[in-house]
Amino acid sequence: MVVAPAQKMRVISWNLLHGQVIPPLAEQDWQQNLISSAKDVAKHFQPDFISLQEVDYLQPRSGNINQTKLIAESMGLKYWYYLPALLGTPGSRWQKVKNLEPGIISQNTNNPSPNTSYGIGFATSVPIKKIYTKALGRSIIGMPLLIPKDNGKGARFIYVKDEPRVALIAELENGLTIATTHLSFVPFVNVFQLNRLIIALKKLSGVPVLVGDLNLPANIPSKLSGFKSVISQSTYPSWKPKIQFDYIMVANNQEVQATPFSTIKPNISDHVPIGVELNF
Repeated sequence: MVVAPAQKMRVISWNLLHGQVIPPLAEQDWQQNLISSAKDVAKHFQPDFISLQEVDYLQPRSGNINQTKLIAESMGLKYWYYLPALLGTPGSRWQKVKNLEPGIISQNTNNPSPNTSYGIGFATSVPIKKIYTKALGRSIIGMPLLIPKDNGKGARFIYVKDEPRVALIAELENGLTIATTHLSFVPFVNVFQLNRLIIALKKLSGVPVLVGDLNLPANIPSKLSGFKSVISQSTYPSWKPKIQFDYIMVANNQEVQATPFSTIKPNISDHVPIGVELNF
């Protein structure tokens, strides 16, 4: 019997908050701030795969940058994919993306869309066999959310409408199939989305891994799904992390060893990145 050799892979999750500096500034150099933060994260974690949430694409509010591409290049990761969840700008005028797969932009995309959008993405050094997408819906009601004050002193609540939630799934040549997502902040809706995604993920080939901002505290994802978190670490708010919203998860019955890394506090985002080395 031939036994496949064990492989190691460093997997990171990072909610970007569209590259916003914390505390917010009246003006910031969006491109340079994103590059310097990405290099800091790369130096600390040395990722093989980084999942990205709250990603802007050609948004005037964040310097008209393809943020996924810029992060991939800054980290030296060859392959990158971006999936818009909405066209336009969250919190302002936007519309739902009706067909997800045609909207994907990657290192192989010729004549990429000139339209502003917002969504999720990933970058990796591992060749990709196949890409999948999954629409997860949204809540019809919004909720008050805590955000940093404009002067950088403390935080304030604002009412935020929910947005379409999606998942971007990469079947990698090394045997892992990693789903990147950013779930709703509305209770119960996010649990429904989580289990809907896990059902879809289990039907695919490869060792399933779920990564992203699940907007569920207190390790609730492990308690309400057939997956388990392989890292326990507070990720929000970045200036004084007290809550874990961001997770890296594997199936309960999957034999995967995980070595968590300590985190750092880049100068952007209200979330800190998390990372583990998976031995599978």
